[in-house]
Amino acid sequence: MTTQTKRDYYDVLGLSRSATGDEIKKAYRKLAMKYHPDRNPNDPEAENKFKEATEAYEVLSNDQKRAMYDQYGHAGLGGSSFDPFAGAGFGGTDPFSTIFDAFFGQGARGGAGRATARQGADLRYDLTITFEEAVFGTQKEIQYRRLETCGTCGGVGAEPGTDPVRCPKCNGSGEMRIRAFLNMVTVTTCDQCDGRGTIIPMPCKECRGEGRVRNSVSRSLTVPAGVDDGMRIRVGAGGDVGPRNGPAGDLYVSLHVQPHELFVREGDRILLELPINVAQAALGTELEVPTLDGSEKLVIPAGTQDGAIFTLRGKGVQQVDAMGRSGRRGDQVVVARVRIPSKLTDEQRELFRKLGESMGADQLGHKESSIWSKIFGRS
Repeated sequence: MTTQTKRDYYDVLGLSRSATGDEIKKAYRKLAMKYHPDRNPNDPEAENKFKEATEAYEVLSNDQKRAMYDQYGHAGLGGSSFDPFAGAGFGGTDPFSTIFDAFFGQGARGGAGRATARQGADLRYDLTITFEEAVFGTQKEIQYRRLETCGTCGGVGAEPGTDPVRCPKCNGSGEMRIRAFLNMVTVTTCDQCDGRGTIIPMPCKECRGEGRVRNSVSRSLTVPAGVDDGMRIRVGAGGDVGPRNGPAGDLYVSLHVQPHELFVREGDRILLELPINVAQAALGTELEVPTLDGSEKLVIPAGTQDGAIFTLRGKGVQQVDAMGRSGRRGDQVVVARVRIPSKLTDEQRELFRKLGESMGADQLGHKESSIWSKIFGRS
């Protein structure tokens, strides 16, 4: 199509020069549906009208190109000496395309387009679990929203009964080759099809041409034993489905572990502070100690001091390796805390007084006894 034979773009679309963007789009869709090559097989006249409408839409839908066209007409888009669409899908040829396609296989695919399906976005989900669930593992059912392939158009983006068509500007290659200084060729992404190689005359009403819709999904999640607060579980392909039926991204589940009223975690160890009274510390005793597996007997020997540590083997947390697998269990550490009573009955006070008199300074260790002797002036 030469400059001399080109019709006015507004006449092609049947619009006035004051037409809005929506009016331009609506007029183009109507013509594209009417003259679509698939609906008019082996009809050169319909194909030419389809190309003519697409060329007009490409210019008038672009504010910058439309302004140039309104001011200078077809000459403002290149004039007779240079056709900006030549070699890019409007009947022109690019002497460099054969060489380029030989390296990248573009021509062999019949203009299928350089653009490949992109991977969807990764998503994050925050999951709160109990202390016990983190130690022993659990199974959770989670619900979240993600982009999925549109069920109406199958991810194509076109209204059912219609199909995307080869981009007339880049001839389906998804890219533009512009010859510049010294015959050097600059390759850029086609701005009409955004590198897809196709355009959609009639977008799907369900997904509005996106090919994806946001749905609520449910998924069963296995939380392995031994996970800790702040860890993440990766769910492969659990994220958004990519554009044009591209592969899905991943879902990352961030774990938040609720604190326990008795236990504190330190790596693979469980810490427990065990309060005992003075008599139990002095005389020794046997107590039932809480663990995550139930009660466990613990012998407190006579003379136990505040801060004394006792270990219950294998009552801690399972270790988790980098692959999320659980290994052996750690230990539970019990710290004795001798509690001095703040309130005493008269009988208890008398008993403690007698105990203190019976013990005296000699009941202290040798080192402590020497210190007190110096303080009170006794040898």
